[in-house]
Amino acid sequence: ASLGYSLPDAAAPLANYVPVVHVESAGLVYTSGHVPRNADGSMVTGKLGAGVSVEEGYEAAKSTALAILGSLKASLGELDRVTRIVKLLCLVNSAPDFTQHPAVANGASDLLVEVFGDRGRHARSAVGMAALPSNVCVEVELVAEVSS
Repeated sequence: ASLGYSLPDAAAPLANYVPVVHVESAGLVYTSGHVPRNADGSMVTGKLGAGVSVEEGYEAAKSTALAILGSLKASLGELDRVTRIVKLLCLVNSAPDFTQHPAVANGASDLLVEVFGDRGRHARSAVGMAALPSNVCVEVELVAEVSS
């Protein structure tokens, strides 16, 4: 909140899965893939390199990271329990000749570092996909270390 962000409520799963799995014995949480949503709740759709700009993709990845933080807070109670963001995976719905996947994923990465500082620095993969569910432009998931 002090950074000017508000966390969205955790979205209900669209199928037979849960948004967050907490492996308490390992001190880790795994999130399911989250997708970007507009203010009205509709999904942000389209292909990077074919109608969606890198800047729009960056913002979509950033808003998706906020959605993940909302799910983490709902699962853990407090984000202060996150001791480290371990791994981020950013899937980018992109045209065959699009090559700026890392620039899109930076939206999520930059937000996590802004929120958590050094605890937000993480390993990452940013990959292009021929299609994503409901034609969303990005899907993001992460693994975080948490305290008990």
